[in-house]
Amino acid sequence: MADDGSAQDESVKVVKFNYMWTINNFSFCREEMGEVLKSSTFSAGASDKLKWCLRINPKGLDEESRDYLSLYLLLVQCAKSEVRAKFKFSILNAKREETKAMESQRAYRFVQGKDWGFKKFIRRDFLLDESNGLLPDDRLSIFCEVSVVAETVNVTGQTSAQQFKVPPCRLSEDLSALFESKQFSDCTLVANCKSGVPQTFHVHKAILAARSRVFHAMFEHNMTESERNEVAIDDVEPEVLREMLCFMYTGSSPCVDQMAQHLIAAADKYHLDRLKVMCEQALCAALTSENACVTLVLADLYSAEQLRTHAINYINVNATEVMNSEGWKDLIKEHPSLLAEVFKALATQQTPPVVLAGPLKKRIKHCPY
Repeated sequence: MADDGSAQDESVKVVKFNYMWTINNFSFCREEMGEVLKSSTFSAGASDKLKWCLRINPKGLDEESRDYLSLYLLLVQCAKSEVRAKFKFSILNAKREETKAMESQRAYRFVQGKDWGFKKFIRRDFLLDESNGLLPDDRLSIFCEVSVVAETVNVTGQTSAQQFKVPPCRLSEDLSALFESKQFSDCTLVANCKSGVPQTFHVHKAILAARSRVFHAMFEHNMTESERNEVAIDDVEPEVLREMLCFMYTGSSPCVDQMAQHLIAAADKYHLDRLKVMCEQALCAALTSENACVTLVLADLYSAEQLRTHAINYINVNATEVMNSEGWKDLIKEHPSLLAEVFKALATQQTPPVVLAGPLKKRIKHCPY
């Protein structure tokens, strides 16, 4: 019999929460096999540092699952090295009842950027069959329940395992501070603003060259900018340039929603592909009947194919309102090829076939810039 002094009672603290993801006009999804749709991020609450999202492959993840919808839970942000969580997925039918539920049989280990789920969650033909009532008004409602193992505690309230408390990564904050402090900078960017008074930004060649192929080429060769350690930026407003530099130093863009229309031009010019897709996301989320045509022109100008597809689909669905906008009048006068593309989509009642540069998740996840 074990000695009383060695006995220990433990309990597992579990945090439970749920999330509803609604995808309107699901039958219009044009994603091919392996391509991804991703939900907004969610968490257990405002103070929770774990950020999650759902992702689906509407036409399956691979050849084996091409007749199915694949569904996964993705850990987007995590301050710890790993977390353990169980999950349950279900679809709400027309009566808002949970159906076709599938759940994990154990708590899986998640690290940041890792997902777990079901490659064959539900057959596409069953999902799309109207008689099954899973797509009321062409709306797919996915309900997700998550149970996260917070920690294991013993009867004294102490953590059962003596774990090292590793501080969270501060790389982004440290590089942001480096940019703001101007310390050790070896180059100056000069932005000529509309007021006529140029603004200067003290930067570090190594960081800019590592983040942008354009700057890399500029500094690698014996160009005037490299010799003088000064680069004139004539076509980007100072506030936009500052936001672009913030992204290059930290990987984030706090003002992308407000500046997306201008920031996408800078991202395209300096080959910041991840920032460009972030701008596409922001512009897509802000689509209205008034700006849909302007957004389409912008997408065409900067070869933003995903944004282009979403803009045309939006115009297709909201044709009556869009045709009364000023943007529509401009489209008629100045952009006949885009107008023809819109009419083709209206005639066929579907978004135009385009070859995407890859699903949104993949493009953001694997792009080094």
